[in-house]
Amino acid sequence: MMSKNILVVGAGFSGAVIARELAESGHNVEVIDSRNHIAGNCYSEREHVSQVMIHTYGPHIFHTDNEKVWAYINKYGNMMPYTNRVKATVNNKVFSLPINLHTINQFFEKTCNPDEAKKLIESKGEKSISAPVTFEEQALRFVGKELYEAFFKSYTIKQWGMHPKELPASILKRLPVRFNYDDNYFNHKYQGMPENGYTAIVESILDHKNVKVSLNTSFDLKTRENYDHVFYSGPLDAFYEHEFGRLGYRTLDFEEFTYEGDYQGCAVMNYCEPDIPYTRITEHKYFAPWEKHEKSICYKEYSRSCGENDIPYYPIRQVGEMDMLSKYISLAEKESKITFIGRLGTYRYLDMDVTIAEALNTAECYLKSLKSEDKMPVFTVDVR
Repeated sequence: MMSKNILVVGAGFSGAVIARELAESGHNVEVIDSRNHIAGNCYSEREHVSQVMIHTYGPHIFHTDNEKVWAYINKYGNMMPYTNRVKATVNNKVFSLPINLHTINQFFEKTCNPDEAKKLIESKGEKSISAPVTFEEQALRFVGKELYEAFFKSYTIKQWGMHPKELPASILKRLPVRFNYDDNYFNHKYQGMPENGYTAIVESILDHKNVKVSLNTSFDLKTRENYDHVFYSGPLDAFYEHEFGRLGYRTLDFEEFTYEGDYQGCAVMNYCEPDIPYTRITEHKYFAPWEKHEKSICYKEYSRSCGENDIPYYPIRQVGEMDMLSKYISLAEKESKITFIGRLGTYRYLDMDVTIAEALNTAECYLKSLKSEDKMPVFTVDVR
């Protein structure tokens, strides 16, 4: 099989994994990124004074049940044990999230056992809501008015810029309530943090003789004919110069500050009350508990609507955006020699493990298409 000339747009996990897989199969791959660094929003670096490893674009905790993905990321870096334990400040008290038996007992000033706690929460739920459609209805049915207003309502408004009445119930289904004292935020079999940061892992993935990386380089549509295939992880709407408008995203602003000693005693503290403008404070040295640092580097995190020159983080995927997305998908499906990948290219929120799994599948799909001479799909996943 003759080697192909491949262009990968974006040096995050999606682009890096595809580039590596195709390079190992003998193809020539050029990876470009408009930023001055690799690793996308997973980029991490050490703060030069404290030497704390900073998650520059906000915290990324790796968690998965996918053994293949876990083996893959450990192949390119050493994943250290890490358990995500999130706290929340409400009414001048600190609680554990997700809501668990300790949270329930503390909030209601009870000493319930698991069965008693289940009955308590069931008694709080609004039984008149039989088929929840919105986030608010789901919360009121599931945990009742008091817990909803304390932990979800104002935090959601700050995070998404809209009332929970406007959000689908499916969002809350990802937030479990536990009737034991387990305060591990995730339920996945594998969870960890890279010993030397995510940037080092992506750098290792891209370290192949058949891969060329060019930073500070934007994608130019005119150059696509120079390649046998393009894998594009930029925004789908930007590819078409926002012909139908801009897809909706939330972006984040970070207010960094230093502290001598320990600021909050945990990695993540949510602030659920409406009079506090930020959603949470992250203390970055706690993302690497195997390290010891005297100073702390902390981020106050603010969520807002994504503007034209902002970094998109979370796709909103509301009715208006989904109608617009369908129009862009229809355009994309007429393309050839290009595959849209990743969070921006498919307009979906993706955890890192899903990103890697989809990238591996996309690379495999492309290699199979070369052998069978079948057309490579524009999307290798369902993006609607």
